[in-house]
Amino acid sequence: MIRDLHRVLDLVESGFERHRVLVVGDLMLDQYVWGDVSRISPEAPVPVLRSVRRTHVAGGAANVAMNLAGLGTQVSLAGFVGDDEDAQVLRGLLTNSSIAVDSLCVWQRATISKTRVMAGRQQLMRLDVETPEAPSASEIDALLHTLEAQLVLAECVLLSDYAKGALPERVCKFAISQARARDLPVLVDPKGSNFSKYRHATTICPNLQELSACTGISTQEPSALMAAGRALIPSLALDYLTVTMSERGIRVLHSDAEQDLHASAQAREVYDVSGAGDTVIATLAASAAANLDLESAIQLANVAAGIVVSRVGTVPIDRANLLATLSTELALSTQEKVVDRAGLMARAAQWRNRGESIVFTNGCFDLLHIGHITLLEDAHRMGDHLVLGINSDASVQRLKGDSRPIVGENERARILAALASTDAIVIFEEDTPLATIEALRPDVLVKGGDYTEATVVGAEVVRSWGGRVAIVPTVAGFSTTNIVQKMSAAANSNATRLSPKEKA
Repeated sequence: MIRDLHRVLDLVESGFERHRVLVVGDLMLDQYVWGDVSRISPEAPVPVLRSVRRTHVAGGAANVAMNLAGLGTQVSLAGFVGDDEDAQVLRGLLTNSSIAVDSLCVWQRATISKTRVMAGRQQLMRLDVETPEAPSASEIDALLHTLEAQLVLAECVLLSDYAKGALPERVCKFAISQARARDLPVLVDPKGSNFSKYRHATTICPNLQELSACTGISTQEPSALMAAGRALIPSLALDYLTVTMSERGIRVLHSDAEQDLHASAQAREVYDVSGAGDTVIATLAASAAANLDLESAIQLANVAAGIVVSRVGTVPIDRANLLATLSTELALSTQEKVVDRAGLMARAAQWRNRGESIVFTNGCFDLLHIGHITLLEDAHRMGDHLVLGINSDASVQRLKGDSRPIVGENERARILAALASTDAIVIFEEDTPLATIEALRPDVLVKGGDYTEATVVGAEVVRSWGGRVAIVPTVAGFSTTNIVQKMSAAANSNATRLSPKEKA
C-alpha cells in the first residue's frame, strides 16, 4: 500500500495541475500498423499482413511528456523534430494533450520515428527512421536558448536520453547546472555505458541492464550490482540512484544502504513493456515537482507502470485509470491485513517467491501514540513488507497487569492495519513473539531504542539464518504507560476538585 495514499489521491485528482515539469530529450513518433496474418508470402518465407488500421503515438521524450500530461501536470517540452509530415503528426498529438509545441527546435534531418508492424498482440517487425549524424553547433545553440527560457517556469527538470542527439554532454551540463542553481530537482533517464555527463543530477534512473552496462557487473549478481550502483552516487555527486527492476519493482539506493527504499511491482498481466520506463520517470518527476515524499513517489510510479504494461503499445498513463486503481487500493478492507499464523506463512511465501524481504516487529500497542507510529515507519523502510506481531489480551494482562489492555486485541489489530506502514498483523498468545519469529523467519527484526540487541527476543535466531537486528530510536516521553499515568492523575485531580454535592 502507498505510504501516504490520501495525499497521493489528492495529487492525482487535481494537485499535479499546479506544478510544471520541463522535459528535455529525444523526440520520436511511434507508428503502429495493425492487421492479421493468415498466410505466408509466395515470394519469400515471410508472413503476409493484411493491414486493418494505423495509429500514431508520441514516443521517446515526447511519450514522457504525454505521461506527465496524463497525470495532469503542466509540461514544457524541448527537443528536435524535422520539417516533415511526421513532425506535423507529432505536434498534433502533443497539442491535443495540452503540451505546448512552440519550443520544439527544428533540425535539418527527418523526425525520428519507429514503425511497428503488429499482428494482433504480436510484433512482427520494427522500421526505424533516424540519422546518426549529430546536431550542428547552431542547432544545439537553439536548444540551449529554449532551455534557458523554459527553466524559469519549471519546478522539476527531466532529461530523457535515447542517445539520438538531443542530449550531448554540453546540453546535459547546461540543463543540470542551471536547474540545480535554481534548486530544482533533476531526474535522468540515461542511455549508454557512461553516466558522467549526468554528474550533479538529483538522481539517475537506469534499469538493470543499463546499470549493468555502466558498472560492468552482471545482472546475475544482484548484490554486487546494487553495491556498484551505490558507488556511483558519490562519484557522480547524485542525491540517490533509482533502479527500475521490471517485475521486481523499483529500488532507491543511497550512499548509506540503511536508507535504501524498495517498492514492489504491482502484480498484473503484462502485454507490452514499451514505454513503462517513461511512465515511471514521469511519475517520479511529477511527484518531485509536488514535493511528494520519495517512498510514496516510487510506490505511485509502480502502480502507474503496472497499468501501462497491461496494454499493448506505447500508451501513456492517464489520470482516470490511475485514480480508479488507487481508489480500489484505498477501499480494500484493513481486515485483510489481519491474519492468523497459518495465513501469515502463506502470505510470506508469496512475498519470498517474488524475491521480497520481510521485516518484523512486535509489541502490545495499547493506546497508539506517536512513538508507535515512528517505530513502524522506520521499520517499514528497512524492507519490502512489515509484519507486526501484537500480544493477545491475555498476554498483555500477564505482562502489564489486570488493568490492561485498555483496547482489545481485535480493535488494536484493526487500527494498526489501517496504517500504510503495515502489511500484515498477527496476534500471538504467548508472552513473547519467539514462536512467530521462528515460523516467519524475517530478514530484519526491529525493536525500539529502549532495547539492546542482547535484550531483543529472537535476535539470536534471526542472526542464525543470516537476518539482522535493527534498533531504532524512540520518541522521548511517549509510552502507553505514561499516557495511562497522566490519565489517572487527571482523573484524580478532577475528583479532588469536585464539591461534596458533585461527588454525590
